[in-house]
Amino acid sequence: MCVVLHRLFHAMRNGVECPTILCNASIAQYWGTIGVMAHIHEKIDFTSEVFIVYRNKVLLRMHDKLHIWLSVGGHIELNEDPNEAALREVKEEVGLDVELWKGNQKLQNDHDNGRFKELIPPVSLNRHRVSSTHEHVTLVYFAKAVSDEVSVQYEGDRSDECRWVTKEELAEMDLDPQVRFYASLALDTLGEDV
Repeated sequence: MCVVLHRLFHAMRNGVECPTILCNASIAQYWGTIGVMAHIHEKIDFTSEVFIVYRNKVLLRMHDKLHIWLSVGGHIELNEDPNEAALREVKEEVGLDVELWKGNQKLQNDHDNGRFKELIPPVSLNRHRVSSTHEHVTLVYFAKAVSDEVSVQYEGDRSDECRWVTKEELAEMDLDPQVRFYASLALDTLGEDV
């Protein structure tokens, strides 16, 4: 069933008319209910990434497949905006309640009238290759945690290791340059001197 829906979804994205039994909404709803990561396009997906700060430390997570230190994050699902994806991924992967940093937000619109919702802008955007045929466009966020108690909420997001690190420890770790940069900037932006 999953393969059939996947093929139908991509066919409809390319202008092929949907059979009468299925429609775009039902396929999107199906993908959302089974928790399949959102592939908006076969070549490019959109993701949210969050560098979480608690006091004077930033959280890094050992990626289970790539075996490198990264922030928390993942695909933006079909039924959510980037802010919702960032908060969901944090909750699923590390079980934390966080508040996204609003420092780049120019319009403070606290009322949602059903037509317009101001989103918290990312700290940065990047586009990177995941494989020879697939790329991610990533919205990078900073967030402040109310606790440092990490617990995996969704078994599919289990990681070998999560670690809260100080700025000094960042300098000693084997990290990709962009991870070191964003983690350090998150600490400069949200960290507390303890």
